[in-house]
Amino acid sequence: MAQAGSGVRIALALVTAAVAGAVTAAALPVGPVTTVHALAVMAIGLLLGAIGGWAGRSAWMVVPLFLAYGIALEIVRLDVSVPTIDDVRLDSIYGVLALAVSRGLHAILLLLPMLVGARVGVALVRRRAGTPPGPRRGLVLTSVLGVLTLVLAVLVVRPASTPAVFGPDGQPVGVAALETVSLGGDDHALMIRAVDPDKPVLLYLSGGPGQSDMALARALSEPWVDDVVFATYDQRGNGKSYGALFPTDETTLERAVADTVEVAEHLRDRFDEDRIYLMGESWGTILGVRTVQQRPDLFAAYLGSGQMVNVRETDRRIYRDLQEYATRTGDTDLAATLQEIGEPPYADIPWANAQVLAAYDYLYDPYEPAAGYRARGEASGLDGFGILGTEYSLMDKANVLRGLIDTFAVMYPQIQDVDFRRDATRLEVPVYILDGAAELDGRRELVLEWFTLLDAPEKRLITFDDAAHAVAFEQADAVEQLLRDDVIPRTSGR
Repeated sequence: MAQAGSGVRIALALVTAAVAGAVTAAALPVGPVTTVHALAVMAIGLLLGAIGGWAGRSAWMVVPLFLAYGIALEIVRLDVSVPTIDDVRLDSIYGVLALAVSRGLHAILLLLPMLVGARVGVALVRRRAGTPPGPRRGLVLTSVLGVLTLVLAVLVVRPASTPAVFGPDGQPVGVAALETVSLGGDDHALMIRAVDPDKPVLLYLSGGPGQSDMALARALSEPWVDDVVFATYDQRGNGKSYGALFPTDETTLERAVADTVEVAEHLRDRFDEDRIYLMGESWGTILGVRTVQQRPDLFAAYLGSGQMVNVRETDRRIYRDLQEYATRTGDTDLAATLQEIGEPPYADIPWANAQVLAAYDYLYDPYEPAAGYRARGEASGLDGFGILGTEYSLMDKANVLRGLIDTFAVMYPQIQDVDFRRDATRLEVPVYILDGAAELDGRRELVLEWFTLLDAPEKRLITFDDAAHAVAFEQADAVEQLLRDDVIPRTSGR
């Protein structure tokens, strides 16, 4: 009879775990995204562990509980169609990272508290039954797991922030803020930095699609805050705004443009400006040009860094250049990789794009970024994605990578038909193209062709010999001088 009762308890515990997994999948199809989500998953793990420890009288109950939760979770979210969930790939570093920041992080948030809960549940049963406590090492293990769970919770709740802006005397001045702004009914993260909030406002649009540039942009554009109010926001599906990617069928180029219009209006009203400046980087130049086309009245000028014109044609040209390089140098591995991937537009998104991107250095060789750019990067102590920046909480750090993969996969097919040589030969604002002489031919040739066709109230192509794709950051000091001495005096109307 006792065995039957134990079996019923265990069955109920497993059913509870499966229901929890199914409910989590329904509420959070891609797993925890925010700090609140992460704490909720930890609480679920702790509760399930306690139930399992009580039901099975053993901490080993975490194994079937974890499996029941996981199986139910995966079944309910079978129709989720973003790469970090539905396309497990272990053949590239990006695939491994995708697994780590999606299922891996979710598993840690659930399992660690579950282990604590199970051991506490067993201990409570022993105490209630008057059974002597287990070996002392069991108490030590429970204490260690409890401390680790507490540390994890502290890391989860640790808030994000952006460092202060300092004046010449080394004292904090101006504004340095991380804020939330509602765009299209969804919350987005907005960063604003300035020595003087009365300076003209510059809105920066990061590359990608899917790339969050908050920490890197803050570090690499630091010279600009003396002359402008530097603002950037995590676009829909990027980093701190990753949750706004869903539902994915509403994340479109048109929605991205509408979001940018909204944030531009917000900044214009907040800082009492008639017009603001818009700067795009790489994908951000596509978004920037489209936004300027729609609402030229919002902008004093447009600046393009790493300007894109036609993504499909650029990809084709770079692909052919890589094929030629592989043939010329006898690089059979690269040739085989390119043949396996196939010509653009790539079907195996985003994994094929990542493989080709990794080969870009062959075409840049022997180019080296400017010394100032390298020095700012080293001084910032940030990694290539900026994940180590204080602008990101623990969940934000995971979302930076998730957004880079998932948002790219959603948006990349939508920009295949963009061709500014056909669709944007007239802009109603002054245009400044920051041209890197070391840029890949597949990008630069199209930019020069488009610039020749472009009609604007004023247009300038400023070429930097010591720059490639990220011109604005590679030449941040020169861009500061350009903004201060040329662009703003000529266009601000102040």
